Amino acid sequence: MDALEWKEIVRHILHSRAIDDKEEHELVPGGEVFYQFSARGHELTQTILAHHLTHPHDAVSAYYRCRPLMLALGVSLEDALAASMAKSGSYSDGRDIGVVCNKAGKGATTVLPVAGDVGSQYTPGVGWAEGIRYHIEVLQDRSYSQAICVILGGDGSVATNGFWSALTVASTQELPVLFFIEDNGYGISVPAHYQTPGGNIADNLYSFGNLRIFDGDGTEPESALRLIRESVEHVRTSRGAALLHLSVPRLNGHSYQDNQSYKSEHLLQQERERDPLKKLQAFLVPDLVPEKEWIRIARKAEEAVDQAAEQVFSRAEPDREQVTRYVFAETKADGNPEIQRVGGIAPSPHRFPPGSNRPRPEKGRINMVEGIRRALDYELETNSRVMVLGEDVGAKGGVHAATMGLQAKYGETRVFDTSLSEEGIVGRAVGLAYAGLMPVAEIQFRKYADPATEQLHNCGTVRWRTANTFAAPIVVRLAGGFAKCGDPWHSVCDEVFFARSIGWQLAFPSNAQDAVGLLRSAMRSNNPTIFFEHRNLLDARYARRPYPGDQFTVPFGQARRLREGGELSIITWGAMCRACEVAVEGMDIAVDLLDLRTLMPWDRDAVLQSIRKTNRCLIVHEDTRTAGFGAEISAVIAREAFQYLDAPVERLTMPDIPVPHNTGLMDAVMPDPRKITDKIEALIAF
Repeated sequence: MDALEWKEIVRHILHSRAIDDKEEHELVPGGEVFYQFSARGHELTQTILAHHLTHPHDAVSAYYRCRPLMLALGVSLEDALAASMAKSGSYSDGRDIGVVCNKAGKGATTVLPVAGDVGSQYTPGVGWAEGIRYHIEVLQDRSYSQAICVILGGDGSVATNGFWSALTVASTQELPVLFFIEDNGYGISVPAHYQTPGGNIADNLYSFGNLRIFDGDGTEPESALRLIRESVEHVRTSRGAALLHLSVPRLNGHSYQDNQSYKSEHLLQQERERDPLKKLQAFLVPDLVPEKEWIRIARKAEEAVDQAAEQVFSRAEPDREQVTRYVFAETKADGNPEIQRVGGIAPSPHRFPPGSNRPRPEKGRINMVEGIRRALDYELETNSRVMVLGEDVGAKGGVHAATMGLQAKYGETRVFDTSLSEEGIVGRAVGLAYAGLMPVAEIQFRKYADPATEQLHNCGTVRWRTANTFAAPIVVRLAGGFAKCGDPWHSVCDEVFFARSIGWQLAFPSNAQDAVGLLRSAMRSNNPTIFFEHRNLLDARYARRPYPGDQFTVPFGQARRLREGGELSIITWGAMCRACEVAVEGMDIAVDLLDLRTLMPWDRDAVLQSIRKTNRCLIVHEDTRTAGFGAEISAVIAREAFQYLDAPVERLTMPDIPVPHNTGLMDAVMPDPRKITDKIEALIAF
């Protein structure tokens, strides 16, 4: 670097230090900042890194100690302070912690939305890197050539599921990823040797194939520059993964409230002596930067931060009337969509083929598996941004056979197997969505989605957290529910977990026709969708329907009336639709039977209209009783249609136990036609 570049490095570091000083001495004590995370000791490595992120499609998957990087990538001092002070504008419009940042690139480096949990930045970063390769190889967009993704993390985060999942994907797939590990020796108060055997993650990874290791001191300007330059260039030119481990001091506590009492005075003094800012000053002054100029830069940095803070004080508070906006994609007053800046297909020029809510049924009936496969096939054929990923979805065709033949037709770049990590599958899909693609991820069974909980939550809330700057519209297909037998692992429903997951749509079809229409709608949606495939319906005779055509779509939030009557309303979904139909078939009672089809959103109007007509309601679902989705429906009915009820709202559900494996035990607790008939008769007699 020449003197001018080094001066820029100095300026960014001093800006970061001045912000830390301002927060610690004035803004936190004054109640203007609630969460404060200093980056002292980490600034040199991050600012040098920023100077090497020059490709318009580069991305950084950062974490909460990355403000120096953000400043060096062009975030203004005012916006950085506004984020910390929870003022309007900046990263989240006051919705998230100030250091939980993001930055839409559009011709410059994109900073993927930071999350507040540790280690969740890794797999979305790998997804972005995979998106780079996809843009080059499938979409033939050469402007992505030599773009990379850098994933930053501390030494504590290398113990997480996300780190190891991302490392596996990046190395086995040889993706353009640089793992940038800033090792300050402590995960809050836990020393590095408790987090990592031997205390240095680099020493443990030299045997990894397709992973180049760089290791050194992040406080020495010349060596830090050399290591960062070499590692970035390696990833750019080799298109393979690398890990750069840099030791740095953490010169403050983990956060403002952390007094570092777990460190000895001797250790604290050692860390102060390793301050990279002091070493940078010794390196530059006076040969490249005269001492007077250094003093001038420092003084101007403090003045600039003071001035920015004054500007932030005059900013308006976030608009309280807007706080519930952007949970889902929205439309403008003129009816046009309000599209996020980064993520999903909506910002791209892609246009979908026409859709229709009217089926054009073919002759013959297909099962639900075939309907799902054909819907995937058509969208893969007509939308080059769709890909399918998950364990065993390739040559095997999925454990439920829903992807059979798709890899042979579309190739391994578009339909591909993953390693066994649901955190990796979903996080990777999120990163692919950030890169402008539509990933359809398969989780083999509902219970297996549990390790991906962080990624699922972060995906659903990202539009809200970034005030519609980012979104990650993905489809997650998963199977669950009882089949020939039950068990506590493969037979879990627990759909209410997703119904209350912020920002997610939830589809739960009961037949092949609806499965086709809902899955197609999900793959064309600008919101993330959970697509629940009930195991007992995948090949059931009840669920078989004629294929409704390649244009058929089902709108979310629109129930289907299976039977019409005026004496009793039954609200249900999934496999319970068959049980309810069998139950009422021989009864001399006029039942209004609704299949909700989607639980988020759900068709409140259809339910309430039915109650106002019949005055009695039975809700039937397979999930457990306490806080199941039936309780939400009951609460709405009680609030909105109480005066129409001639009997209490009744629920028939599984008891609060796992699904038993023995078929007799399962039958004893599972809602079935006989139990439904008994409930109907009791409600009519009330």
